[in-house]
Amino acid sequence: MNTSAAALNPNDAAAPRTGPALGVLAALSSSHLVNDMMQSLILAMYPVLKGEFSLSFAQIGLISLTYQLTASLLQPLVGLFTDRRPQPYSLPFGMTSTLIGLMLLAFAPSFGVVLLAAAFVGIGSSIFHPESSRIARLASGGKHGFAQSLFQLGGNAGSALGPLLAAAVIVPFGQHSVAWFGLAALLGTVLLLQVSRWYATHHIRASGPAKPVVAAPYPRNVVISAIGVLLVLIFSKYFYLAGISSFYTFYLMDRFGLSVQSAQTHLFYFLLASAVGTLLGGPIGDRIGRKPVIWVSILGVAPFALLLPHATLFYTTVLTIVIGFVLSSAFSAILVYAQELVPGKVGMISGLFFGFAFGMAGLGAAVLGIFADHTSIATVYQTIAYLPLLGIIAILLPTEPARRP
Repeated sequence: MNTSAAALNPNDAAAPRTGPALGVLAALSSSHLVNDMMQSLILAMYPVLKGEFSLSFAQIGLISLTYQLTASLLQPLVGLFTDRRPQPYSLPFGMTSTLIGLMLLAFAPSFGVVLLAAAFVGIGSSIFHPESSRIARLASGGKHGFAQSLFQLGGNAGSALGPLLAAAVIVPFGQHSVAWFGLAALLGTVLLLQVSRWYATHHIRASGPAKPVVAAPYPRNVVISAIGVLLVLIFSKYFYLAGISSFYTFYLMDRFGLSVQSAQTHLFYFLLASAVGTLLGGPIGDRIGRKPVIWVSILGVAPFALLLPHATLFYTTVLTIVIGFVLSSAFSAILVYAQELVPGKVGMISGLFFGFAFGMAGLGAAVLGIFADHTSIATVYQTIAYLPLLGIIAILLPTEPARRP
């Protein structure tokens, strides 16, 4: 971000330049872990739900679509609203919505109630992510990539824990055991209450009598074009990830004859690698720029994705770990790059990109589920392997302005 834009951005003005507020970032990351762990339980429960309600792959995809669409359609609206009227205490409310969805999922008597549970979880995400991303930027101390990566680390770690916990608890003890994870949601609510108090205090300081003017670093047409490129990259990343997160366990069980627990453990390896990659992407972007990170993280996984459908079990595990590590570094860099394109609209941009990511993941799960029903899981993996090649369009992104030392 150029100096004038950064100096005039009200979201940056309140950020302490002596360093990040690590306690706030840690609480946000921990809450993100709880939030996304509960969301990933839905994905991890697919084999259980498929057997319980005799679901097709298309119905499995519909569960993902319901969750992702409720999150994706609402997030930009929530972000736009809170840009104008910040709601410090909306975060615990979002976690409560996710808790309701979890309880419905634990005791759902039918497929329709499962869809309702997924919708409540999606609503919780639509409230949680835009405001949390804004607070992470406010608490960053100017290290925006680091703050977003630490925030995203919690989410990816939670997503990684979901399949592991499902294999250890839900698969052996059944659908009702999901209710025990409500205790984690209560812990997340307590953490978010503390974050909300901090945010309320610092927002008041940032909203003094002088209303700063926000300056964009590029002309409007360049900004719109760059946002379009970033959204195509998000499509490539999350449509591909939908094939991994929603159907990887079925792929391993179908191709290699693994048990449900073993397949869930392999999914954990992939998601854990994603969490590690997320932690590194933002700080590297702070040092060398966002564009190189975006370029490498999307296009760089293409060779591994193309090899994956033809690999043995051992190399399938290795390749998915590499794919998760490299591909996951993209989102923090993309989000911060977009926030710097449109300064002063942190909530709207965060909501747009989180929402679009969730929407593409949900649409991908639904489309790929139908495709799998009509072909096979192996064919799905052979087809989506070409999506990372879209990373080539990162060359169209404008060069980043010089940032302040």
